[in-house]
Amino acid sequence: MMNNQNNLYPGIFISFEGIDGAGKSTHIQFFSVEIAKRFPDKKIILTREPGGTPLGEKLRDTLLNDPMDIRTEALLMFASRQEHLSQVIEPALRRGEIVISDRFTDSSFAYQCGGRGLLIEDLEILERWVQTRPVNSQPYILQPQTTFLFDLSAQVAEQRRSATRSPDKFEELDVNFFNRVRDEYLRRASNHPQRFVLIDSSLSISVIQEQLKARIESM
Repeated sequence: MMNNQNNLYPGIFISFEGIDGAGKSTHIQFFSVEIAKRFPDKKIILTREPGGTPLGEKLRDTLLNDPMDIRTEALLMFASRQEHLSQVIEPALRRGEIVISDRFTDSSFAYQCGGRGLLIEDLEILERWVQTRPVNSQPYILQPQTTFLFDLSAQVAEQRRSATRSPDKFEELDVNFFNRVRDEYLRRASNHPQRFVLIDSSLSISVIQEQLKARIESM
């Protein structure tokens, strides 16, 4: 049986998740500054998915703008993730650094399975293939130690998106799509409560920042 292993490397791996418009990008810079104060001896790596590497950034542009079959989309997401892991995330974790990623595998389950309708079992095959690592002769799936999920209704998120930026192909999708994405995020959080920290993204920025600071102080 596959298990999740959060202590493969001396570094700390953290991800930020949420539907588009939920506010995670607003808070990730604040979080990176505050955690650097908590761990002044550790280098902070701030990265994102899809992207994070030269190849990943090229794939990001394709993924966010070009129409494609949902299986192609999922395969390209994990191709970008494989490069991200091998070139950025794992080397940094081996060096004992702190990696903060704007999205990781939970986004694939939320968007490709919840939103697009891809079978969860199909995505789990890709997850095992790309993220399985041997630990004491047992296979473990590499995941962040902590995932901050910024939760917000699809309706409010849509209002925020429309007021701030030009949409990519995902952001152009309707509220029903984002309701399904949100539902899958919450399912993942319910299944992995030891990893997820649920943030009510309808709260004020100052309140959310205090919650993030409190979490950092407990690390």
